[in-house]
Amino acid sequence: MSTVRRAAAVLVAVSALALTACGPTEDGAAGGPEAPSTAPTKTATPTKPAMPTPPAKTPAPSKPAKPSATPDTGTPGGGGSSTDPDHDVFPCSTFDLTFTATLAEPTTSSYLLKITNKGSKPCRALGHPVVTFGDLDGQAVERGPAPGIEDAIRLAPGQSAYAGLMGGIKDGTGSTVHSIAMTMDTESDLEQKPLKASTPGLYVASGKNSVTAWMTNAEDALSL
Repeated sequence: MSTVRRAAAVLVAVSALALTACGPTEDGAAGGPEAPSTAPTKTATPTKPAMPTPPAKTPAPSKPAKPSATPDTGTPGGGGSSTDPDHDVFPCSTFDLTFTATLAEPTTSSYLLKITNKGSKPCRALGHPVVTFGDLDGQAVERGPAPGIEDAIRLAPGQSAYAGLMGGIKDGTGSTVHSIAMTMDTESDLEQKPLKASTPGLYVASGKNSVTAWMTNAEDALSL
């Protein structure tokens, strides 16, 4: 082989090597997909869902408090008792009492009148006693004030109250009586049976005999 041919063959071989080095890869030449430049990231493992928080327990309902006992106010028609312990204490009548008259002052023929509760329940001695003089007309006039019904004397069973009956001066205008009759002020139209007491030598003159209100002690009854 001549030198020229040998040189030409070397050039052909070098050119072929160059083309092989610069050409596409086998996959690229076939039109296939290119290899990814980086490796795919791993898919994150899903975390377990959080356990739901259990609902708070509802507290058991407390038992309702027992209602406190309310005193009956004694409303009309209710039939209950009032808070006033004396709401059912009625005025004393002659049916509840015993009655006596004792000579207290002979010169004026004044008498101490006394009533005592003979019943089993308390009652109130209201106002002044109503005193009459047998067959004589009229009655003793009231002397001094008397408390109202709410402040009247409360007589428990066995307790007494007093009043002073003043006799008249013997001026020849009156009469002497030997007994009196007494009924109570009840502030009602209750018909009572008069209680009688002996009053020897009591001089009665029209408008001159007076009687005090009921009092808790004898001294006060005779001092007015």
